[in-house]
Amino acid sequence: MSKVYVFLADGFEEIEGLTVVDILRRAGIETEMVSITGKKHVTGSHGIEIGADVLFEEIDSAQASVYVLPGGGMPGTRHLAAHEGLSKLLLGAETAGVKVAAICAAPSVLGELGLLKGHRAVCYPGFEEKLLGAEVTRGPVEVSGNVTTSRGMGTAIPFALALVAQLKDQKTADELGKAIIYTA
Repeated sequence: MSKVYVFLADGFEEIEGLTVVDILRRAGIETEMVSITGKKHVTGSHGIEIGADVLFEEIDSAQASVYVLPGGGMPGTRHLAAHEGLSKLLLGAETAGVKVAAICAAPSVLGELGLLKGHRAVCYPGFEEKLLGAEVTRGPVEVSGNVTTSRGMGTAIPFALALVAQLKDQKTADELGKAIIYTA
């Protein structure tokens, strides 16, 4: 069974990370929170400490179906970009058949790695110049090939539901959206 890995760095945006985990798990999609800090506890951008499921060094990338990067501006996104092991995973994602997804400032990590070339993408306002090679749009969520991007905390629910639609189907995503009273 494949799984979704949500990578957490100190300074990550809690809503963006946890909304994705919550919605994917509600949809029955195996999802693990992965700390890239070397310790299980990761502190979000608003001082909320989260217990990750696994450390980066413990994941089995052969089981991955999606790699998710929650944003957080700085320093969360900066920490994601600086992690060499994560960069290597992301660079090999397409060849491995793994989708990549990023929200808020985190699409800049994908852009700087060259993973957005030829894709439509969105990000938090002000990070557009880092979406190298992308056709930058302004919608809440952009799904383009194996890449899903979103704008920020306020778009975390449609971002997560877009992942459910890709991993299960649109009907499941719609039913889940209705069950959680999502009305966008």
